Amino acid sequence: MDGMSLLTITVLAVFVGFEVVSKVSSTLHTPLMSGANAIHGIILVGAIIVAGQAADPWVLAVALLAVVLATANLVGGFVVTDRMLHMFHAKKEIPRTGPAQSGAPQSGAAPKADGK
Repeated sequence: MDGMSLLTITVLAVFVGFEVVSKVSSTLHTPLMSGANAIHGIILVGAIIVAGQAADPWVLAVALLAVVLATANLVGGFVVTDRMLHMFHAKKEIPRTGPAQSGAPQSGAAPKADGK
């Protein structure tokens, strides 16, 4: 393939990818992000294999750039997924200490109905 065909395919892939991702609802975002992380792991392995077998310095430079970008994307995806999953955790209640816990009446509190 010549360079113009590769550039055309890349530009079309970017546009299609943007349109597909922008239509995803927020409830599906976390599971899809986990799947995307798995795909980026495969891309990282492929980039490492290409870098290991590169004979031309230009191919080696592009493969190493692919390794760096795939690693950043993979790590960033896991960080974002982890942050999103923490949004769904129940908030921890802070243990209350003070007069309400010790059984002593609070100032201004009404007496109990049983007279005690």
